[in-house]
Amino acid sequence: MPTTVEDVTTKAEMVETEPKSGVAINSTVVHHKDNEAEPKVEPNSSVKKEGEENKKDEAKADEVEAKTGISFPGKLDDGKLLKAVGLRKKSMLGMGIKIYAFGIYADNEKLRELVTRKVGRAPSKPTKEMYQMVVDSDVGMMVRLVIVYSGLTMNMVRKNFDEGLGAAIKKLTGGKNEELTKKIMGEASDEIKLMPGSTIEISRLPGYTLQAKVMGEIVSTVESELLCRAYTYMYLGEDPFDKDAKEKFGTSLLSLF
Repeated sequence: MPTTVEDVTTKAEMVETEPKSGVAINSTVVHHKDNEAEPKVEPNSSVKKEGEENKKDEAKADEVEAKTGISFPGKLDDGKLLKAVGLRKKSMLGMGIKIYAFGIYADNEKLRELVTRKVGRAPSKPTKEMYQMVVDSDVGMMVRLVIVYSGLTMNMVRKNFDEGLGAAIKKLTGGKNEELTKKIMGEASDEIKLMPGSTIEISRLPGYTLQAKVMGEIVSTVESELLCRAYTYMYLGEDPFDKDAKEKFGTSLLSLF
């Protein structure tokens, strides 16, 4: 009789790899006969899916302003990241009244480019020059105000802005500019009803443009380098609305190095 073909047993290492990285995710030594279907090798469930390794997402989790319990998202739809939260208080009848909680957002990459280019090496703590650098820059920023005080009116908001911006402009230039300070909220109607939870967003846009939104509606857009600097100065200048918030922003600057 003709000699039968002997079954040949082959040892083979079955190694499955990630499609792009080439990293082995499981290896199993198996024995099989010629013409026999190779057994499937199940991926190791403990291995991360493609794209999860080295994933870098700078978005922060939502942060709560401690004194009011108001939460601010860590990242906005346009990519700006939350840098600090704080509280604006106002003295009324000898009492410190909570007016609004706020979150300061910024274009993280533009901010990183600014500080690393102009400062070079990270200092041990934030410096006056670093804060002033941000005040004077054209880096995209936005401050979201969430109303806390139940009796707040648009007229009161307008007056508060006029006072705050006026003081900031005087610090920056040594003089007053009442016409400029009134532009940011001057067109906001007194018919707008504010209540706890209402939002006002002031954005510093490219080209030194300051834009104000009240509950999502644009009420003013003013192109002025001085106005942009003055508004940012209210939060990051020598006498900020909330010193803790300024310090948090400074700490975030150090983390960019």
